[in-house]
Amino acid sequence: MRHFSRPIAAAVALVCVMSLSACAGRGKHTRADTQYVARDVNTLYLLAKDQLERGNYAAAAGVFDEVERQHPYSIWARRAQLMSAFSYYAAREYQKAIDSARRFITIHPGNKDAPYAYYLVALSYYEQINDVERDQATTRSALDSLNELIRRFPDTRYAADARLKIDLVRDHLAGQEMETGRFYENHREWLAASLRFRRVINEYQTTSHVPEALMRLTETYLSLGIPEEARKSAAVLGANYPGTKWYKRAYSLTTHYPPRPVTASAAPAAAPPAAPPAAPVPAPAAATPADASTPPPATNPAPATTPAPTEAQPASAPAPAPTDAQPVPAPAPASTQPTPPPPPSDASAQPHA
Repeated sequence: MRHFSRPIAAAVALVCVMSLSACAGRGKHTRADTQYVARDVNTLYLLAKDQLERGNYAAAAGVFDEVERQHPYSIWARRAQLMSAFSYYAAREYQKAIDSARRFITIHPGNKDAPYAYYLVALSYYEQINDVERDQATTRSALDSLNELIRRFPDTRYAADARLKIDLVRDHLAGQEMETGRFYENHREWLAASLRFRRVINEYQTTSHVPEALMRLTETYLSLGIPEEARKSAAVLGANYPGTKWYKRAYSLTTHYPPRPVTASAAPAAAPPAAPPAAPVPAPAAATPADASTPPPATNPAPATTPAPTEAQPASAPAPAPTDAQPVPAPAPASTQPTPPPPPSDASAQPHA
């Protein structure tokens, strides 16, 4: 029995291995399960090219990767890396295309085909742009990749196409901001909606969403109770987009809801600050008979028709009131009625009567 135990055990093990391999064969076939077959670089590259021409992009990408794996130091390995990225892009496996293109950029940053690798990365992100109602992280990655391509290689044909795609990407991002602003406006979140519309106006001025953003901003400002700002937004809309339907609607809103003038009944004025108490002002001498002992103020001379008290009048007698029958002329001040100056010798000896 001992002589037959080993062969029986080996047969059982072989049956188990065959059953396991049969079960594995029923699963999904991956590149890791592919048996390594050494081939020369020309055969592999021509095989990958043939698969690419037939439209088998995923199979072509796998063969191009095999060229790089079996012949990493060949001049065809560098070309196979770039062709692998293109094959993955054509097969719509965008993440694999991005990885292959970035690997090529990392290994060969100064190669003449580096602009095309950057272009493939940007295109792979661009093709993954979602609807405006979804998250726009991929859209922003596409915008960053396109800007990097233009910054590094501004004079290439890939940069010219990237500039056109940047306008479309920015318009898409502006559309996402408008969608969010409309959502807030429908839920009466006026302040949040106005912030979204202002972002479109400030950051995406060249997009097609600016006229609507100005009109929506007019609506939100009127809802917030600041019609002056609403009129400013409508004025900007009319100056830049006068023939659009958005300006007609904004003009209609501003005419139906004009700013209300501030009146005393609507808004009582604030009381002015209390002034410091002023010195009492004496009553004018012409209003009532004044005492002769009180001289009139020097800064306010009496009018020409009102007699002023003089030294010739008695001290106890009041100043006579002017009458129409007998007006009494008063001596005019020196500034209004000049007199010739006395001689120098008499000015100090004799007082002037």
